[in-house]
Amino acid sequence: PWSLAALFVLVALASARSVPHFAPLSPDLVNYINKLNTTWQAGHNFRNADLSYVKQLCGTFLHGPKLPVRAEFAGDLNLPDSFDSRKQWPNCPTINEIRDQGSCGSCWAFGAVEAISDRVCVHTNGKMNVEISAEDLLSCCGFECGMGGGCSRPTAKDTGASLRAEGLESTALGLSHPAGCRPYSIPPCEHHVNGSRPPCTGEQGDTPKCDQHCEAGYSPSYETDKHFGATSYNVPRSEKEIMAEIYKNGPVEGAFSVYEDFLMYKSGKRGRDVPGGARSWGGSSPAYWQPAQGWERDWRERCFFKILRGQDHCGIESEIGSGQPRTEPE
Repeated sequence: PWSLAALFVLVALASARSVPHFAPLSPDLVNYINKLNTTWQAGHNFRNADLSYVKQLCGTFLHGPKLPVRAEFAGDLNLPDSFDSRKQWPNCPTINEIRDQGSCGSCWAFGAVEAISDRVCVHTNGKMNVEISAEDLLSCCGFECGMGGGCSRPTAKDTGASLRAEGLESTALGLSHPAGCRPYSIPPCEHHVNGSRPPCTGEQGDTPKCDQHCEAGYSPSYETDKHFGATSYNVPRSEKEIMAEIYKNGPVEGAFSVYEDFLMYKSGKRGRDVPGGARSWGGSSPAYWQPAQGWERDWRERCFFKILRGQDHCGIESEIGSGQPRTEPE
């Protein structure tokens, strides 16, 4: 199977579905899931969180306007049983990078810029490494991002359109300054456990201001630091086509419906086993994708999780988008 560990897929909220007889986030739900003895195990996450805050973290609505669907090219391509982009392109450090979205519903932006950053490196054979700014997309992508972009769960119509037309700035995750042109200003926080960071309190939908200037001391200027895309498209709804896209071009962005039992995920391969409610793939039975998300590295399998592959579980294979960066000046 292929795990979305090789994919860097966006974790997105479409809807929540209640499991009968159990309150969301309750210990009783954890016990119920584990007694089913399915392909995944539940644990106690978000112990003191309000469900409305958790919904805000999930970031977007599904089934918005679609990108053009690229032509199928998997054909007779001989794909391996397992694949991990991090191992395939070891000179591309962003593929192994986990960003923390803080208490903002910005996973739609994180998924896009992470995949773009990875592909800039992949398509230049490691000669160009850049961290594209999530904040520049989050705060400055307007109409193209549906409901104005931002922290309030937009419909991400075509973040690729914004990248092609307007470009996006760089950032950096280190604590030194200047940390790229537009570093992420929402601080990391503890989403679901006690730890060294302050607890996430929620941004109340507040989005950083669209500031079209680079951080003081950074060079080049905002106008000349931009990075652009060449194409954007949806990947055909096909297990093999998604695998081929990752295998040939690098990580992709995706979205899926988040049900309340997912919030209890601890380990294993998540599927639709409970009633109600990609950077890589893996080869053990059953097959799986392994996405990454932006809730800090102490989220269960170090910010990755596994979801069953090949049956469009939670709609994930219907919501894979991608594109190619512009790596040469026009």
